[in-house]
Amino acid sequence: MNEPSIDYRAVFQTLPGAVALMTTDLVYADVNEAFLAISGRTREQVVGRYLFDVFPDNPGDPSADGVRNLSASLRRVIETGERDSMALQRYDVEDPKRPGTWEERWWSPVNVPVTGPDGSVALLLHRVEDVTRLMRARGAADVDRTRVLEAELYSRARELQAANERLRRAHARDHEIALRLQDSMLPPQPLDRHRRAVCYRPATGALNVCGDWYDLVDLPELNRTAVAVGDVVGHGLLAAGVMGQLRSALSAASRVAAGPAQALEVLGLYARFVDGAESTTAVSVFIDWKEHTLTYSSAGHPPPAVCRPDGTVTFLDGATDPPLGARPEHVPRPQACCGFEEGSALVLYTDGLIERRGEDIYTGIDRLAEAIGRHHTADPGTIADSLLADLVPDTGVVDDIALVVLRLTDPAGAM
Repeated sequence: MNEPSIDYRAVFQTLPGAVALMTTDLVYADVNEAFLAISGRTREQVVGRYLFDVFPDNPGDPSADGVRNLSASLRRVIETGERDSMALQRYDVEDPKRPGTWEERWWSPVNVPVTGPDGSVALLLHRVEDVTRLMRARGAADVDRTRVLEAELYSRARELQAANERLRRAHARDHEIALRLQDSMLPPQPLDRHRRAVCYRPATGALNVCGDWYDLVDLPELNRTAVAVGDVVGHGLLAAGVMGQLRSALSAASRVAAGPAQALEVLGLYARFVDGAESTTAVSVFIDWKEHTLTYSSAGHPPPAVCRPDGTVTFLDGATDPPLGARPEHVPRPQACCGFEEGSALVLYTDGLIERRGEDIYTGIDRLAEAIGRHHTADPGTIADSLLADLVPDTGVVDDIALVVLRLTDPAGAM
């Protein structure tokens, strides 16, 4: 059965509610017939014009705050990508037939983001309901009571808007603290994106902090680099706090351990004394630049990928063990070693890059291999960006992602 062809412009125009589409510069891109009807404007008077040129504040009302409140709501939508329902708002409108005459009007607005192909806010959908008649409705025999009720309704609406503003400011402060905390717990991102690159994407709604981590430890005196990624169960500040402890522990262990298995053994013993570290996964790879070998060990983590210069992708899956804390007793972890060709690419990642709900994880691994092979000639920074663009769903990041891409070329003199 063929799906019916839908004329979405016709649907937009016939919506019973008043709706306008605006650019992020607050210029009207389109409005429907209901919007024109309640505003008393023609399409030519609205479309293509700046919002507050069409609907400025009432100059005769020193307490008018419609422009300020509506502008703040629309800017929040642009910055956060989330819908914003405004409290009941008085916003007088000039009578287009009688310039200088302003009509008292009351509105219930909702502002919604319309995202583009890249996920950023492309347009703003502004839906308004005119509640002026409701506010004015009062029985002839009960005028005083209605006025009291009306004043109380307006007061409560203002209190709600003020409370929402306080909550938004508090959330913004928490967000800033979380970002600073995250930055302090992770190593600086590499500057040489032609040789190595990292990407870090928290799950949508996670305050931009998460429990995934990456680490790069250069040991030039040993002609060696240790690279690792890990994944703490959960999201947000609690997971980020655990992540910071485990990343620091593994980074320290990698500097003195004989190999990645020993480094993960130390991490596993330490994790037993960290609340929230149970079931953490991690993988560590030691790169020996002189011998051209990769020595690796995994604690329940998806296998790193190696892409040869010809585009062939293989996975380091020969030394896999359960996650941290999965065994009641200490058992030495396995370790494996393989050679690499000069110019190959090494890719470490967390499961947020490959896993999809209701899908076998091996399907995601195959999809990753195909994407790496497709972009393997690019520099690591471009490979990392391309993998995120190809593999992250359009609906956004549903799980935290850490991604490390290294070009396996002799770094003599570069470390």
